[in-house]
Amino acid sequence: MAKVELKQPIVDEIKGYVEQAQAAVLVDYCGLTVEQDTELRKQLREAGVVYKVYKNTMLRRAFEGTDYAQLDNLLEGPTAIAFGIEDATAPARILNKFAKTAEKLEFKGAVVEGTFYDVNGVKALANIPSREELISKLLGSMQSPIASFARVVKQIAEQGESAE
Repeated sequence: MAKVELKQPIVDEIKGYVEQAQAAVLVDYCGLTVEQDTELRKQLREAGVVYKVYKNTMLRRAFEGTDYAQLDNLLEGPTAIAFGIEDATAPARILNKFAKTAEKLEFKGAVVEGTFYDVNGVKALANIPSREELISKLLGSMQSPIASFARVVKQIAEQGESAE
């Protein structure tokens, strides 16, 4: 069996993630302990993020003709990739939080919704709250004026009743 035939299923697997993903973040994971790597994978999996280590040549081949080809020049040395399938900022957010306790984990770059981000851009993305957090903040801010309005209406109604 030729080497190309053995590599094709791996390239196809990556292409499958590429088609579904809203974001892909590349990191250098070299120097992480087994415990750190296991914990990182657990946190990413719980957030619906696909985290894998592939050969750089496989990633390059799978990225051909996609927005993720912008990452090709970063594919040197040990590389892990985190695909954000449901939440575009989840990979950057979780990896950034984890990197605060595991200094060996370093960002290389990312593509989020078609846009390339360098290391500083990825760190800025990591500070964007999740969609759920943003929605709950929005609902919380909308609820406050409605509650105030309801109290005012109730007071007016009570004043009207006492005047009668």
